[in-house]
Amino acid sequence: MYTLIIDDHPIVLQGCKRIITAYGACDVVGASTPLEGFRSYRRQRPGMILLDLSFGANAFAGLSFLRRLRSFDQSTPILVFSMYDDPIVVRRALNLGATGFVQKDASPEEIGGAYEAVSQGRPFLSASLATKVAFLNQPSTQAAKGSFSSRELEIIGALAAGHSYQGISESLGISYKTVANICSTLKVKLSAKALPDLVYKCIRLVEAQRSSNRM
Repeated sequence: MYTLIIDDHPIVLQGCKRIITAYGACDVVGASTPLEGFRSYRRQRPGMILLDLSFGANAFAGLSFLRRLRSFDQSTPILVFSMYDDPIVVRRALNLGATGFVQKDASPEEIGGAYEAVSQGRPFLSASLATKVAFLNQPSTQAAKGSFSSRELEIIGALAAGHSYQGISESLGISYKTVANICSTLKVKLSAKALPDLVYKCIRLVEAQRSSNRM
């Protein structure tokens, strides 16, 4: 099976290749950025994708890749392979279309088992992550919702879904400058130091709101 790994750490990339080769991957190609990954995907249409979430200064570029790919491809198995273990981030990745999620510091056997399961179209989540996701509960978010305008809530949702400023501008029909100004306000409200931190906190807000709605 042709497998595409998208990760910007060469050592991690090589180690991952060695592990999954032992579990049935016979043609493995690496890409160091989501853009390079898309180009490789379009050229060769892999049977399986392993995806990191963080690329350089963009801590959640992998989420944008997930959202974009799933907009036209619902079937290719995607295993997120990340250092993150925050259940909010894990569930966001699953909601955006990841088939499975495994941590980079997991044992080779667990990583291989995750690859094997997802390559066969079966979902995978380690027992520890599954427990954390199952017990998500953020009831305070309902009260926090009132502190944001309707436009701010739209942008919070868009950032959590992996949209860029330009993408938000086009989808909402407002200027790029307006989006940037609202995001500056959100950084203050959410005590976010930079864009990656803002995106992370938007993900937490959106996922916590979904938890509250299920209660």
